[in-house]
Amino acid sequence: MKAQFQSSVIFVQDIPTSRQFYEGLLGQQVLMDHGPNVGYLGGFALWQAEHAHQIIFGRPCQIKRLGYDNCELYFETDQLDAMWTRLSEAGVQVVHPLVEEPWGQRTFRVYDPDGHVIELGEPMSAPVLRFLSQGMSVEQIAQRTAMPLEIVQQIAAGPSQ
Repeated sequence: MKAQFQSSVIFVQDIPTSRQFYEGLLGQQVLMDHGPNVGYLGGFALWQAEHAHQIIFGRPCQIKRLGYDNCELYFETDQLDAMWTRLSEAGVQVVHPLVEEPWGQRTFRVYDPDGHVIELGEPMSAPVLRFLSQGMSVEQIAQRTAMPLEIVQQIAAGPSQ
């Protein structure tokens, strides 16, 4: 017997504001829309906190701040710099600007409208290809990125024909 993971759900104060962030700024596609609960392709969902608390706990939501800096949602994009510009111009609160992580991936983190940490990063193939162009060997790249050598070799070889 096993349980199959289906989705992560975050509670939000205002569904329209959160939808504007996730759909309008991050380009997420709705899979299901139940009004106070919206699911997205990729496996996460939003749930109006007041509605969720009434259903789950049978009482009003008493949480003043939802995010708490104790988890994050992670997204990847091939257009990291453009996404950084879009979110910066939209006035989204920044956790940290674009950085190169110790494993070589470029990322940045922001807060969604409820204070949940959102990480955006380039796909892990990007640092592999960047390091290759800088003359690093696949063995050096595997060590730097902590990726298995076989995966680095696959990325270095390019798409399968």
